[in-house]
Amino acid sequence: MTHYESPSHLAPSESATSNVSGHRFDTQRHWAASLSLRFASRGGRTRMTRARHHGPLRVQRPFYPETGPVAEPHHAEHHYAEPCHVYLLHPPGGLVSGDELRIEAEVERGAHALLTTPAATKLYRADRHGVSWGQHTHLSVQPGALLEWLPQETLCFDGARGQQSTTLDVQGDARCVGWEVLALGRPASQLPFISGRVEQRFALMRDGQPLWLERQPLDPGHPRFQGAWGQGGRTVQATLWAVGLDDPAAAIEALRQQLPSSAQWAVTQRLDVLLLRYLGDSRNEAWDLCQRAWELLRPKLCGREACVPRIWMT
Repeated sequence: MTHYESPSHLAPSESATSNVSGHRFDTQRHWAASLSLRFASRGGRTRMTRARHHGPLRVQRPFYPETGPVAEPHHAEHHYAEPCHVYLLHPPGGLVSGDELRIEAEVERGAHALLTTPAATKLYRADRHGVSWGQHTHLSVQPGALLEWLPQETLCFDGARGQQSTTLDVQGDARCVGWEVLALGRPASQLPFISGRVEQRFALMRDGQPLWLERQPLDPGHPRFQGAWGQGGRTVQATLWAVGLDDPAAAIEALRQQLPSSAQWAVTQRLDVLLLRYLGDSRNEAWDLCQRAWELLRPKLCGREACVPRIWMT
């Protein structure tokens, strides 16, 4: 956690922006936190070999709920160590003006890591100065490794201002699957997302070459937000991606046959990236759709049936 000093020689107007702990409340407000993780295969099990943190961002102990053989045979070149489940903890539970979170995770050859969060991430209204927040994630997957990035949903409150970026660096035949579920406003409390601005950026690279680049500004004042050619006034959206499938066409067909047709979703594949999109008004519908898609895709990626993290059921 970063603290700022409030020297006694400052004039009252200068020192009034900080409280007794030194945390600023003016336009220079800044509270940084970071987490750096590394996973490696050791003796047939994926071990967390690095866990460095700064500020209120950390992990508890790793979990191993999948002891035992794989569910079905898989190609020898895609054999992974026993998966390691890790929960990313941010005790404040959300981002406020001035927060700057940085998450890095690296998965080495032969390792298999599943990362999730214990609860939804909340993006709160900006302060009276309009100071933004930032959340930046960089994921690196080495050849012969597998990463599952499965955070619980993000809840964006009215007036939130900030930027989220996710960069995935996939090397060689590495594989990954992940999602982002975003709900705007609090419809149940009749507090829609009508002000503020949130920008999301995604970059998925293989060996330095882009496979999927996307920038999405969410601005309630822009015509795109209500236009039928854009957000269409919808309050919930989700994106699921998967890289490294042996037969993407067969995976897409399985999704189309087994996922509910009542939900508003579509799936496609381009440059070895399978993308499933949802746009609607139900957070539960979006989450259930992504979870069911993951359960269908996981055996195709690693030969193991889906093992739902216990934290999702608490």
